[in-house]
Amino acid sequence: MIQNYPIIMLCKIAEVSRAGYYKWKVTSEARLARLDEDTIIKEHILAIHRVRPYFGYIRMRTALRKEGFQVNHKKVRRLMRELGIRSVIRKKRPFAGRKPSVVFPNVLNRQFNAEAALEKFVTDITYVRTGHDFVYLSVVLDLYNNEVVAWELSARNDLDLVLNTVKKLKAKGSVLHSDQGFQYTTKRYSNLLEENGLTGSHSRRGN
Repeated sequence: MIQNYPIIMLCKIAEVSRAGYYKWKVTSEARLARLDEDTIIKEHILAIHRVRPYFGYIRMRTALRKEGFQVNHKKVRRLMRELGIRSVIRKKRPFAGRKPSVVFPNVLNRQFNAEAALEKFVTDITYVRTGHDFVYLSVVLDLYNNEVVAWELSARNDLDLVLNTVKKLKAKGSVLHSDQGFQYTTKRYSNLLEENGLTGSHSRRGN
């Protein structure tokens, strides 16, 4: 049962002034509009970050402006921070003593058909909007029937998201194919595949 109470009493309970309440009420539509705009910009930031993970907020701002968003670097930096996005530092050419990233041969070689289940897997990360926020979804598909055989959700697009997904796979001897995203070229990822009896496979760089 809904009951009505005087605004004066409610403001007193909430310890806010009547003027403050009415100002909040008048500006609520504008705030929601800004929130919706920020959410749309965040979607574009995530899409750009997926292709250009080494972009910091300055280059991200330039990319957004090319897509028609007139935003300043402070706003871009704030939105990237809210999304948990940091630029991935591109590795310089290795010198003596430095261990390069682990890159597997392209075992799958664009053969996206499988004759049996649990033979060939592909994996990737995407993002899912949840209201005005986002979560990251890591998925492994079986190419035999496109069935999702493992998945993991996280607020962060990091290495643990990928590792926790792979840990759910129970299919020794299978091929697990991905792009050369930073999570998929780490030593920890390579070691986990070896421990689970999986054969790693990478697309060519940029694919």
